[in-house]
Amino acid sequence: MPLQKVCPVVLRTSFAGRDILAFQHPLAGHQLVKGTLEAGETPAEAALRELAEEAGICGTASADLGSSADIDSGQIWHFVQVDTDVLSENWVFETADDGGHRFAFFWWPLQSEPGLDWHYAYARALGHIRKALA
Repeated sequence: MPLQKVCPVVLRTSFAGRDILAFQHPLAGHQLVKGTLEAGETPAEAALRELAEEAGICGTASADLGSSADIDSGQIWHFVQVDTDVLSENWVFETADDGGHRFAFFWWPLQSEPGLDWHYAYARALGHIRKALA
């Protein structure tokens, strides 16, 4: 059975259109918040938990943006739009998981094509999100 992943999608409107919350992983490039769906959790519950764990943000699940088995081999990714209070332009959050990491958060213009600093799975995830919001 494929591993079930969840990706909370936090958006804002900017002068250029829509921006999506992203972060710089200290070892693995630009990423979106993502984690594993735990037993008994709905994708919406997992999205809110992952957002709190990886970004220190609380929010409300507002829309199901679908699922995809085409993001990363052996995984199904579930996308959930999450509404939050107004967030800063950028910030650093120290996670407690995986031995602790410092994630540098920023806003990515959703219509921009990801470059080589994005892991291929997150570049595919951005494509799924753009299609789901179209």
